[in-house]
Amino acid sequence: MTDPLASRIAGMISVACDGRLTADEIIGSGTSLSALGVTSLALLRLIDAVEDEFDVALDLGGGAAYLDSFPLLVGYVSERTS
Repeated sequence: MTDPLASRIAGMISVACDGRLTADEIIGSGTSLSALGVTSLALLRLIDAVEDEFDVALDLGGGAAYLDSFPLLVGYVSERTS
């Protein structure tokens, strides 16, 4: 069973990618978001969606590893919303 937060974020990534990736593909992948084909434009859409939905700030600077890792992104959002 997948964590509801992980499912929600996977769905948001799918939408940001215009459906080129399914939520299941994202959840089941062991690779980075960029390796999955998440473009810089999709990443910007995702950042906006996550910030709006969860009221958290995602910083593009400083080598934010959580922006290219699904598990790290879920963990980052989880820490800031619990």
